[in-house]
Amino acid sequence: MTPSRSLTGVLALAAAAAVVVLPGAPTASAAPPGVKDVTAVLFEWNFASVAKECTTALGPAGYGYVQVSPPAEHIQGAQWWTSYQPVSYKIAGRLGDRTAFQNMVNTCHAAGVKVVVDAVVNHMAAGGGTGTGGSSYTKYDYPGLYSSYDFDDCTARISDYTNRWNVQHCELVGLADLDTGEEYVRKTVAGYLNDLLTLGVDGFRIDAAKHIDTSDLAAVKSRLTKPGVYWKQEVIHGSGEAVQPTEYTGNGDVQEFRYAYDLKRVFTNENLAYLKNYGEGWGYMSGSVAGVFVDNHDTERNGSTLNYKDGANYTLANVFMLAYPYGAPDVNSGYEWSDADAGPPNGGAVNACWQDGWKCQHAWPEISRMVAFRNATRGEPVGNWWDNGGDAIAFGRGSKGYVAVNHESGSLSRTFRTGLPAGAYCDIQNNTTVTVNSSGQFTATLGGNTALALYTGKSTC
Repeated sequence: MTPSRSLTGVLALAAAAAVVVLPGAPTASAAPPGVKDVTAVLFEWNFASVAKECTTALGPAGYGYVQVSPPAEHIQGAQWWTSYQPVSYKIAGRLGDRTAFQNMVNTCHAAGVKVVVDAVVNHMAAGGGTGTGGSSYTKYDYPGLYSSYDFDDCTARISDYTNRWNVQHCELVGLADLDTGEEYVRKTVAGYLNDLLTLGVDGFRIDAAKHIDTSDLAAVKSRLTKPGVYWKQEVIHGSGEAVQPTEYTGNGDVQEFRYAYDLKRVFTNENLAYLKNYGEGWGYMSGSVAGVFVDNHDTERNGSTLNYKDGANYTLANVFMLAYPYGAPDVNSGYEWSDADAGPPNGGAVNACWQDGWKCQHAWPEISRMVAFRNATRGEPVGNWWDNGGDAIAFGRGSKGYVAVNHESGSLSRTFRTGLPAGAYCDIQNNTTVTVNSSGQFTATLGGNTALALYTGKSTC
């Protein structure tokens, strides 16, 4: 996403308020196919570590996708955002070379996990020097790839988010802005993505999509060898801004930032009871084209969303996201930080989860177990909603699942009414057995800041 901490703050401020979305382009059928729509975003994990995690954790947990950080050659430096300043389209970044990337894709596929690449195609690096793969470059000149003719005429920084031309033709924090209206640029960007497709990549997250005209992205996508490939776009909503997320739904999924912003507010300052109609009922995009998350690598650093430092607020927000049927969820999985610019521990090598600063949120039991719940309840509506008017809620997913979240400080004891068939179920949040009677009811006690989740097909713990 954003290449610097300063831009992170600017975009967060620009995207602060939630309002009713404007009508936009017709939507594409772009949601991840099949029954597994959860993506583990392994931020700044190197490719060898991703491959191992697909086999040992992601596949067994039921994750449908893994998203990897930008693989292209980039500027040198220890900061995480160097990955978002490409100098060529060679797979030669800090996370691994082409061989490691290919092995990762093959290994993840063998584990039943598809691969999404974070693709940086709005801009090239600023400055000059030698990239991580040995390529020399200066701003506006990337030998063998782009020259000064391939960049937009505006060489000033973006300064006015109410001006469409300024947002899409000027420079994001001084990075060289590609002229994506130009045929050569479109062909070259498509060439990069097509190269990744030859290696078996299953989808792309288009970084900084807001700064590229939607028709330019459509033109690039039309040149792909697999134009129907999964496509997820970063378009941060901003009230009153010229460029809105709904414009991009004709190309594919669009990340719904308001979902994450509002989850933070609800879990921190408001009542979970308000979540009864979360999603379209809050003025968001159609869930069929929305990518959702509790946090991502930008927002966890700029404070606009919850992050791993927020304890039960963060954990329970992820449980809710995976239980509630709006959008296609991303589970952010990164590393501890105090310096928001700091790059990954060990250069991206993960020797083991919960060591060397790696947080591995995707593997937290409360989160990872909900992936199977989501897969089992896919397509089922919300029903049997209950709340206490405050911070305790419960709801079913048709006849396939039921979840309760107690965000109160004290325990909650009650009899819950579900749509589940009678029988024994494993409460996957607590590894205890719950019995549902012939009326679809069960009685349970939830401690403060805990959850409960049952689904058909999981009768024993």
